[in-house]
Amino acid sequence: MRFAVAQWAPEYGTPTELDETTGRVEVGIEVPAGEWRGLVPDVEPVEDVLFIDGVRRVDANLWIEQPQGRPALGLAATYAAGAVRSNGTAEIVAAKVERGLFTSASAEDIVTTCGTYSVKATSGQTPEELWLGIQHRMGELEGAVAAEQGGAALVVADGPLSHHRHAEGAVGRVVGYVKREHVEYLPSELWDVKYGLGVGRRTPLFVTPTSWSRYSWYLRLAMGAGPVEGLVRCEVSGDMEVAAAVRLADQVTATLPRFASAPHKDPRAPENLYPIAGLERELRRRLGDRALMYRALRSAASRAA
Repeated sequence: MRFAVAQWAPEYGTPTELDETTGRVEVGIEVPAGEWRGLVPDVEPVEDVLFIDGVRRVDANLWIEQPQGRPALGLAATYAAGAVRSNGTAEIVAAKVERGLFTSASAEDIVTTCGTYSVKATSGQTPEELWLGIQHRMGELEGAVAAEQGGAALVVADGPLSHHRHAEGAVGRVVGYVKREHVEYLPSELWDVKYGLGVGRRTPLFVTPTSWSRYSWYLRLAMGAGPVEGLVRCEVSGDMEVAAAVRLADQVTATLPRFASAPHKDPRAPENLYPIAGLERELRRRLGDRALMYRALRSAASRAA
């Protein structure tokens, strides 16, 4: 039996957790399906790149008393978003931190010695729905950070593009960077092209229509322990002309491999790009001490009682 040991540290899961193929993609946008092959970008790498990312943390689970009925669940959470600009050197140019009380129940802001947890209404009350509420707010904050940073030739948003595609003045420059794949988009007859990509090559564009349309492609950042590692998916707005999307895909493919991380420096190598990893560390530091937040929330609860 032949096998390869994944470079990703097990505590981070796996870079690929695939469900069934969607069967809803259009693969003939740039190259007919029967002519698919790995494409080499014929452009120079972009030097001025802005990387956007966010982090979040639940500081405490709360039971919120209600006028009638049983107490309702709420999550007191801290989340942050920021940006790193790489243009010869890498510099953190933006960082925003917010705190929220996520619940669908009747609630009031919680004022603590470490800050105020403002009520953030969610569409449901299950733990999963509350967590999605945190994710949505963090995505909005990432979008706000991206919109405030002007001038970069390329904006790379860590994760799917949904919260970043409307960044003002940057529609043709914002790229979603998806390093963990949960859905197999391509039909099986194209898997050889996808998994056989060489470093610095990409697949042709394909369209992934969900609630909105996106141009997507796979690119090989670096070689890992097997054909899955070092393979990421990028996406841009489907509102662009195909020629513009092709050029942007080539620029991204020529640019990102130099930011790929090494296993001895990052447990999610090579997919976790160096600028994003550094930004994550700084944003987590700015979230503050979780134990301190927890004690502040306990104290606020005691005062309210």
